[in-house]
Amino acid sequence: MEEFLRNNYSILITSIEIFAVFVGLIFYKKHKYSDAKYFIFILVYLFIIEFLGAYTIYVEKFEFLHNVKVALKDTLFEKNRWWFTLFWNIGGVLIFALYYQKVLKNKFYANLLKASTVIFLVFSFYIILSNWKDFFVKSFSSIDIAGALIIIQCAFYYFLEILSNERVLKFYKDLNFYISIAILIFWLIISPLAFYEVYYSTADWNYIILKWQVYLFANLFLYGMFAIGLIISNPEK
Repeated sequence: MEEFLRNNYSILITSIEIFAVFVGLIFYKKHKYSDAKYFIFILVYLFIIEFLGAYTIYVEKFEFLHNVKVALKDTLFEKNRWWFTLFWNIGGVLIFALYYQKVLKNKFYANLLKASTVIFLVFSFYIILSNWKDFFVKSFSSIDIAGALIIIQCAFYYFLEILSNERVLKFYKDLNFYISIAILIFWLIISPLAFYEVYYSTADWNYIILKWQVYLFANLFLYGMFAIGLIISNPEK
């Protein structure tokens, strides 16, 4: 299992994401007149972020990128932590927050979420600017936790909203129910890993393999729920 993950981890993660995007594109016609179409755009965004962020793997594996590898060596962009901090830990949280601001019918909840999102953005860029050199070499647990709080808010407000009206009777037909369950559990699983980032080193392969296993199953659950939701749900026009 350990050797298999070492050789195929990135391929497995990419395959899971491609599957969800593929399902989204197949069922786009079904959802194109509802807000769910924006969620399909989110899936495409997440896939692009993961694909481009893996440039550190590409330059190691592909010989034709040798010159790129040499050019990146000893530069700020040699590692990809900056990319995922900016476009996943901040950008990923932001697009989900914007999506929920659009789908929430309760304006009070939507405005609370909007205010929290603005605070999160200001806080995140303050952390980055205060730790500029670290931005390129490590992740920030404070941003990870702050992002998780925004995601929890998104799911919490959605669940409060459907519990307060007749939509709860048909929750299983609502795509946003599957999205909310998926992102809530996913972020609750991966957020605590931010506190153990200091142990992420090739000198400790036991921790790396454990982290990969957690991320693999978390992503499988996340994108699996997204795919199920897109297939089962009935779009609300």
